[in-house]
Order: sequence, then C-alpha cells, then structure tokens
Amino acid sequence: MPNTYTQLRVQLVFAVKGREHLIPKQHRSQVEKFMTGVIQVRKHKLLAIYCMPDHVHIFFGLNPNQSIATLVNEVKTSTTKFIKKQKWMPFDFSWQKGYGAFSYSKSQTEGVVKYVLNQELHHQKRTFKEEYLDILRKSDINFDEQYLFEFYE
Repeated sequence: MPNTYTQLRVQLVFAVKGREHLIPKQHRSQVEKFMTGVIQVRKHKLLAIYCMPDHVHIFFGLNPNQSIATLVNEVKTSTTKFIKKQKWMPFDFSWQKGYGAFSYSKSQTEGVVKYVLNQELHHQKRTFKEEYLDILRKSDINFDEQYLFEFYE
C-alpha cells in the first residue's frame, strides 16, 4: 500500500510535580502556545489544550510516526525548560512522572474538545483526582492507586 491513513485521537493528562499550582493563570496561554508548537512541529494535530495550575489536558490527532511516550517526554522536557527560562516563580518547576493517554473515536471528538476547553468550570465541581479516576474507570483501565499521580487534598 503506497499511503498510510490513520485517525488516532488521544487525550493526554499529566500533572505538575507535587500537584502544586505552579502554572500561573496569567501565563496559561503562553504555556499552551508553547506546548502547541512542540506538538505541531512533530506533525500532530492539536484539537484542544487547557493548562490548569496543577495539570494539563491535551487532545490531539496522533502522528503515527512518533510514539505517545516520546511526545510526552518532549512536551514535558521542553515545557519545563521554557517555564524555568521565564522565571515566573522563585522555585523549581517540573512535571510528575507518568501520564494518562486515552483514545477516542471521531464521533467523540466534539465532546472531548468541549470537555478539555471547559476545565476551569469543570474543576469548580470536581477535584483533579475525582476527574482522573473517572476517566480511568470510563476507559476500563485497571489501576493501582499507589501508582497514580501524587494527589494532595
């Protein structure tokens, strides 16, 4: 077959180390734009992104020439360097290890985009832990709570 055709939609979720609120609200759009650039340079199609102060949701069309693990590593590493260079905070910034990656069908795209873009409103009703556990359960993913993000309530 001379061409490759894919339709792979993935939502990534990862958190700031210690779940601290280290992404300043006034700089959220700058972080999102930087992450968007990292994703698009690698030929993925960004569908939605939202940075909460303590975690990030990214919904994108996956370029099958790059693994999700490699993309997450590149986004985390380059964004960490970008944030540190800005000197927005007097202390160190880093992401927690690990991430969630969840696939969706084309018919679910509109709902997931709305979900990602409405994170601020969504978190007025539910904590990040409640949200993340719900995504894992709805995705029928077996998990051990000791290996989840560090959740500080």
